[in-house]
Amino acid sequence: HPHNVLLLTAHPDDECMFFAPTILALSEALQPPPTLYSLCLSVGNADGLGEVRRRELEGSLDVLGIEEGKRWVIDKPELQDNFTAEWDPEVIADVLRPYVFEHQITTILTYDHHGISSHPNHISLPKGASRLIGSLHDTNGKPRPRLFTLVTVPLREKYVGLLSPLLSRATIFLSKLSQDAPRAKASTTVISDWKGFLRAHRAMRQHWSQLVWFRWLYVLWSRYMWVNDWV
Repeated sequence: HPHNVLLLTAHPDDECMFFAPTILALSEALQPPPTLYSLCLSVGNADGLGEVRRRELEGSLDVLGIEEGKRWVIDKPELQDNFTAEWDPEVIADVLRPYVFEHQITTILTYDHHGISSHPNHISLPKGASRLIGSLHDTNGKPRPRLFTLVTVPLREKYVGLLSPLLSRATIFLSKLSQDAPRAKASTTVISDWKGFLRAHRAMRQHWSQLVWFRWLYVLWSRYMWVNDWV
């Protein structure tokens, strides 16, 4: 059971485009719920809308239930929204360190090494988090934070909409009957219901500056609005 959980994202709107099922499950399904924090490493200023996107992120996190004082946005020259460059893992580790210490973070959640959408900024985050955790030592009986990464699924599975929760439940059921059961236990799957999907949709609607036509399609069809797989 996690106690203090930090969601580590790269850009405003990632929290609801990719991680909403997990955010809602942590706050609603677990009792007692863990304390959930959010750290976004850029204001998403690629198009000069950084301050607008910062405010939109606040609205989205309000909808998802992460309180003021438990959410932060970083705006550093070395960590600017850029689709052509990875961020330095050492810079990420240095930014992350004080938040992990001050809030006694026990679990860090972020993208995997494929970055969900292959965005190089996303791909940088698990490297930075791993760099930080690797530099820490167990102290006073307290273990280092655990790192969980959101699995990037193949393209054929990414945009199946409402079929996502149905297919995931079927996969879980079949894995329990097969020789893949040990492997299945090594991962964790979070599945939203309709209520969770609609709340994630409402969070995404706070990001009006980003809601061009193809993002409306994403919201309707993306597996990540319904299902998160973690390793």
